Amino acid sequence: MPMIEIERVLPDGAPAALPGLAQALADEAGYALGSARGHTWLRLRALPASAYAESGVPPLADDALPVFVTVLQAHPLQGEALAEQVRTLTTALARVLRCDPSRVHVQIAPAAAGRQAFGGRMVT
Repeated sequence: MPMIEIERVLPDGAPAALPGLAQALADEAGYALGSARGHTWLRLRALPASAYAESGVPPLADDALPVFVTVLQAHPLQGEALAEQVRTLTTALARVLRCDPSRVHVQIAPAAAGRQAFGGRMVT
């Protein structure tokens, strides 16, 4: 049941998503996370570069704008297994987004079990 939120910082005026991009990202993320077909859900959002800043740094060039990823899983992996999963996911998403993996920043949310419900049913 991985739920993934991707927020791309894009140049002002750039389209939020190209046709098929969200599906391609969901497919690659599902494969990278080892989830069954139809069990990885992804939301893709854009943030205009004018709404993003880094302290003490001038505005970034278009090819240096970051991608922020949050992954929610019922029971996230731990330790080296988690680190390897994050590397695999980062590489897969960067490939689809055609950006350097160093621009992709992944946050693993706390375990969803006992905190997330779907259609009124808690994830266990």
